[in-house]
Amino acid sequence: MDETTSYPPIEPSNFDLIVVGTGLPETILAAAASAVGKSVLHLDPNPSYGSHYASLPLQEFTSYIESHSSQSSSNLPIPQSDMDSGFTRVPITTQPLYSSVEITSYSSEPLEQSRKFNIDLSGPRVLLCADAMIDLILKSEVNQYMEFKSIDGSFISDGEGNLESVPDSRSAIFKDRKLSFTEKNQLMRFFKLVQGHLEAATAADGGESSESKSISEQDLESPFVEFLSKMGLSPKLKSIVLYAIAMAEYDQENGDVCKSVLKTKDGIDRLALYHSSVGRFPNAPGAMIYPIYGQGELPQAFCRRAAVKGCIYVLRMPVNSLLMDKASGSYKGVCLASEQVLFSHKLILAPSFVVQLPLPHSSPDAHDFGLRNTTEKLARSVCISKHSLKLDVANCLAFFPPRSLFPEQVTAIHVLQLSSNVAVCPSGMFLTYLSAICEDDVQGKKLLHAAINVLFHVPVSGSPGNNNFAEDQSETGDAKPALLWSVLYTQELAKFQDVVDNIIRTPMPDGSPYYHDLLGATEKIFQELYSGEEFFPKSTSSEEGAAQELED
Repeated sequence: MDETTSYPPIEPSNFDLIVVGTGLPETILAAAASAVGKSVLHLDPNPSYGSHYASLPLQEFTSYIESHSSQSSSNLPIPQSDMDSGFTRVPITTQPLYSSVEITSYSSEPLEQSRKFNIDLSGPRVLLCADAMIDLILKSEVNQYMEFKSIDGSFISDGEGNLESVPDSRSAIFKDRKLSFTEKNQLMRFFKLVQGHLEAATAADGGESSESKSISEQDLESPFVEFLSKMGLSPKLKSIVLYAIAMAEYDQENGDVCKSVLKTKDGIDRLALYHSSVGRFPNAPGAMIYPIYGQGELPQAFCRRAAVKGCIYVLRMPVNSLLMDKASGSYKGVCLASEQVLFSHKLILAPSFVVQLPLPHSSPDAHDFGLRNTTEKLARSVCISKHSLKLDVANCLAFFPPRSLFPEQVTAIHVLQLSSNVAVCPSGMFLTYLSAICEDDVQGKKLLHAAINVLFHVPVSGSPGNNNFAEDQSETGDAKPALLWSVLYTQELAKFQDVVDNIIRTPMPDGSPYYHDLLGATEKIFQELYSGEEFFPKSTSSEEGAAQELED
């Protein structure tokens, strides 16, 4: 018997909101709707929570990537009219969101310990301690379902194959032996200028005048790279500020290839966020933290919070079709794989689901309603090794600025190394995530292969069996860790655009290592669905108490 038909009927059969998919945006929206009193049904065809934001064991991870990269049929099912109910059933299908999957195993050891891995589908990603996502975690109190550890530090490529520490605070600047005395003075003066501008802005909000310390409006609207040059920063310091702290994606020095110019006002806001993150929590002295057991803990935590507020959860339950009113063509409900019909005022779909249009107020050939496809893609990789990228460093971020690997490199590459102390891999192994914005699969693989070759010793043969190579490498003093296993793949990018007839598809994970933009898009969806409702009303318990629990 099909396991979907063995479920007892879901009761009630009418909801304010039905959510399909348990990725992070969907779980936040379900929890937010539940928090303002909406009745919510949350479905997922998968056997576990997280969708494209899940953390999975090694073999399940590769199975998920491969199953979501298969080419779907170009012939979509035809909508069927239900003569008895007055509804038209519009089939729901899935689309491939990953492509060009390349898996290489140099040792059998990782696969032998598959269940000891928790690999993020959306890595590399960390939490800035002062980011809006942390504020939401505290406000919604989902922190009671999670634990975190501090990221040890950040590094940036010097363009010659070496990773150098990012001087992201006053003490780090003084301790940095790679910076010249002149560069230390330049960076200190620049940070002091930014601090003065922020204090002046705060004073202005309070009705005080501090124009002498403010950066001019003309400078704030100018490209950040030009402002950094105006402030006298060396090329090395500009690279650190732009790509390791302000997180610019594209080559800011080359206007011909830069698709996203970072303005000075936005760059300063990012610097302010970064510096306010440093030391926010006593047990996390750095700017960033990471959830123990992986990023997949975040959607699970929001699911638990929504369940407390009355949200109903059903896993392993596909949705076969939407119910559209014959007369008006408007959305009314869904038909499950179990053949049960459920009704709701609004519907949220994960990005892998496609509905055959037309729907009211939409173009006849638009299948991706509610999303705006981009010309960009996101190349991702996961690497497993037995040694750290940096001696005595367990968990760290690293960055390859544009042109640091080869002259045609136009986007930055983000790298995150994690160890067993955050419970994502077996003891004695390390997980390393890489990602880069790219135009196509070929460019994406070129970017990531270049970074992998700099970071790791890659065996000539891809055949498994050389399990002693990592130990041999440590004995010979090779500075690079040996690569045991790797996967490279390309992820589609799509951004939220609009709500169509009370139906919305959530966006895919973006290329940022932080959550700020993703949370902003999610909150926008909530306001489109429930205009005037507060996004997570503050609970009776204090945020300060929640912050203390997060620190502990």
